[in-house]
Amino acid sequence: LSVGSGIAEIAGFTDLYADELVSFPHGEMGIASSLGEERTGVIVLGPTEHIRPGDTVMRTRRVVDVPVGDALLGRVVDPLGQPLDGGKAIRAEARLPIERPALPIMHRAPVNVPLQTGIKAIDAAIPIGRGQRELILGDRQTGKTAIAVDTILNQKPTNDAAKNDSEKLFCVYVAIGQKRSTVAQVVKTLEERGALDYTIIVSATASEPAPLQYLAPFTGCAMGEWFRDNGMHALIIYD
Repeated sequence: LSVGSGIAEIAGFTDLYADELVSFPHGEMGIASSLGEERTGVIVLGPTEHIRPGDTVMRTRRVVDVPVGDALLGRVVDPLGQPLDGGKAIRAEARLPIERPALPIMHRAPVNVPLQTGIKAIDAAIPIGRGQRELILGDRQTGKTAIAVDTILNQKPTNDAAKNDSEKLFCVYVAIGQKRSTVAQVVKTLEERGALDYTIIVSATASEPAPLQYLAPFTGCAMGEWFRDNGMHALIIYD
């Protein structure tokens, strides 16, 4: 019916799933988000220049999911799990939907293991634990990203015991709305320090369509939850 600002309105469907993927004629994909009796709002995952009112939209009968697993370690991917680093195609062992029910409180382990950032002032003054959320606030150019990157670098295994996957802390760094040069600098830093081996980078830069930036944190969370579900630990950073 109409398209604008990354959102398309379609009609003719009465039984779409929530978050179902739909496809447009030129290969663009969208997420059925706002389900109504007469029209459906679709988040378009890509450019909308080729989409016109009157185009035929096809349903896929599958919800949005992303690749997860060890194959993503060391890779830079977009919010759909597609490689951005010029490397070979990712052969993931599984896929997970980006929207899943959260575990009930009674099923969650207590927070009793500290998360060491490697910055003495923070580790001494602020008790950060594995399993909790922590917000880093500050003005521009005050070092928020530096704290996040230092925390990832500090998780590098230092002895043979820590090389066991069940003891490692795998990291997922999600860059949302940043400049490509900034993300490239983070990737270079992690690569030079040997931290990319246990890190996944999900990048949705400022030049990407707004729907992909919206999708990025969900993707990073799904990738991190795979490690949790398989008896490992994950640190997810949204920047």
